[in-house]
Order: sequence, then C-alpha cells, then structure tokens
Amino acid sequence: MGIIGNLSKEQLSSFNSNGFLVIESFYTLEEILEMRSRMVELLDGFDASSSASIFSTKNQQKLTDDYFFESAEKVSFFFEEKAFGDDGKLRQPKELSINKVGHALHEIDPIFKKFSCSEKISSIFCSLGYKRPVVIQSMYIFKQPGIGGEVVPHQDNSFLYTEPPSCTGLWLALEDATIINGCLWAIPGSHKNGLVRRFIRDDNGVHFDHCSPLYDQKEFVPLEVKAGTLIVIHGDLIHQSFENKSTTSRHALSLHVVDTDGFKWAKNNWIRRKTAPEPLYVS
Repeated sequence: MGIIGNLSKEQLSSFNSNGFLVIESFYTLEEILEMRSRMVELLDGFDASSSASIFSTKNQQKLTDDYFFESAEKVSFFFEEKAFGDDGKLRQPKELSINKVGHALHEIDPIFKKFSCSEKISSIFCSLGYKRPVVIQSMYIFKQPGIGGEVVPHQDNSFLYTEPPSCTGLWLALEDATIINGCLWAIPGSHKNGLVRRFIRDDNGVHFDHCSPLYDQKEFVPLEVKAGTLIVIHGDLIHQSFENKSTTSRHALSLHVVDTDGFKWAKNNWIRRKTAPEPLYVS
C-alpha cells in the first residue's frame, strides 16, 4: 500500500505561513518511554573515557573533529561544553553530561529506526510533496539540567544543503518543553526570506560562508509543548533555544529529512556518507 499524506489543508496552510507546525500527541507516552528507555541502555553501554568530544553551536568550527565527521553513519556521544572541570574530568555522571547522541540512530538502532522511519513520519513528507525522502541525520538531544547549552539562531538548510534546498526538520518532544527548561523559539514566517548562510566543509575543516545576522529577540515566539508533540520545521526557519538553567532536563529527538528525487546533495556539506541512505519511500 502506498504512503498517503496525513496533514490537513489547515495544517499545510499554517506550515506554509509560519514555517513550522505543531502536532500534539504525535507519539503516545508509551512510545516516548520506549525511546527514552532505549537511550538509557545506550548510555549505560557508553564508555565515557573513550571520547571527550564536545558539541557546541557557539564554537562549532573550533570543536568539530574527526569523531564528529565519522558520526554521520554511527551512533556517537557528544558532551556538553560545561560537563568538564578544570582537571579535565566530568563534573557529574555521564548520564547528566551528554549534550546529544547522533547522527545515525535512525539507521543503526532498531528502536529509533522504528519511530524515525514510521509510516506516520513518511505521511508527513508525502503531504509536503517529497518524492524520495531520506532521513539524513538523527539526534537525541538531552538539554541537561543546569548545563544544557544554548543553540544559537540558525536554519537547518545551512547544515544540510541540497540544490535546490529541501531540508525539513522534525523535533519530537520526549519530555515537556518549557521556557524554563529550554524549549524551541522561532520567528514565524522567517522561512520566506530564504537561506542566509551555509555551513561549509572543506580542506580546512568547517566554517560558515557568511557571518550570522543579528536577530531581534522580540520576533521569536516560544514553542512550549508536551511530551509526544512533534514540531515540523521548514529548512529556512530561523529558530533557537536557550540554555537550560532549570533543574529538569528537556529530552528531544531531532530528525532531518531531505528529498533525493530532483535534488542534489551538496558535496561541501559536513556529512559525507560512504553509503547512500535508504529512502522512507519512493513515489
């Protein structure tokens, strides 16, 4: 049976107008618990002494290393910037020190593959007109209490560029996301202004091709959501999140999807896969 789009005309209109769409109760709390429990198992099996790779959107050019590049087709673990003390040791248990796990959970881990490549996910992209969509990266984001780092204003197309642009982000709340614990913020309609800059990988590493514009924080609106809610994000939407200074975490699963039918993956993207990703469907 072929994939059928599951978004209504009203939802599509809202997405086209705002650049994002909030879908409540996309996955049940039982399904959310299955993903969270699986991540507990993955963290338990992770040897924290084997890697000290840090992820930061503020210092991305400086901190990007081979471990990061190779994570495109692996399940890799990245620490928060504030996870380590002056002595180079973790300030707290590894479970409270990890920034994210990525970038191929959707391919390698059976549990995350089940939810990342479900018919419900495919139906969204059918509604958006994708012909041969692929999940190009997946991230389990922890937004740890007290040290969960800021994610500066950005557009997903900057990092995962196709010609023409086709990236759409999916952000699934695995815990309630609030202003206090670092929910997403977005500028409604900002996707209509097009792509501002690109994140380039070349012989010298990675860098942006332009400086970041200054954004008026008054234009951002908070996207506070309950666990199980899915936020669909246009690739050109300006969005961000602030540090988590609360005592509660804000776990989320982030997926990014591009079309591969009539769209060309840019060779100077940071992701350079050795094997082609499997499509969600072909229409």
